Amino acid sequence: MSHSARTPDYEMARVLLVDDDPASRLTLQTVLEAGGYNVDSAASAAEALGKLDEGKYSLVLSDLQMESPHAGLKVLAHARMMDYKPATALITTYQNSKPNVARRPNSMLIKPEDLPELLGKVADLIAERATRRLERQLRLASA
Repeated sequence: MSHSARTPDYEMARVLLVDDDPASRLTLQTVLEAGGYNVDSAASAAEALGKLDEGKYSLVLSDLQMESPHAGLKVLAHARMMDYKPATALITTYQNSKPNVARRPNSMLIKPEDLPELLGKVADLIAERATRRLERQLRLASA
């Protein structure tokens, strides 16, 4: 489907991007916005928690290590408690060496040359969330 075929009332998926590194945050935000997403960003877990309480997001992408070694896990745990159930994933950017982060389910290690691949992964996460929401609605309707 081309962009021009979208209906006028189409709303871009909202993504919350949490990363304390300004260069990574700006790069990822630019790529996501170019991919058609409405992106809010936060520079800390504390800022992200406030944004989660104020708005609704389709996806929350968080760096793991920020003001504390596991700040990103705190952000994702908070996101999963929200009524609107956003998709969640850890995201780690690295330039030269691999980070010392163990691979976790729903985590993405992004090298600068992987940025185009990021959009596909983001689209998949948002689609999976939409499918889960639809399945929940169908279960409730048939109950």
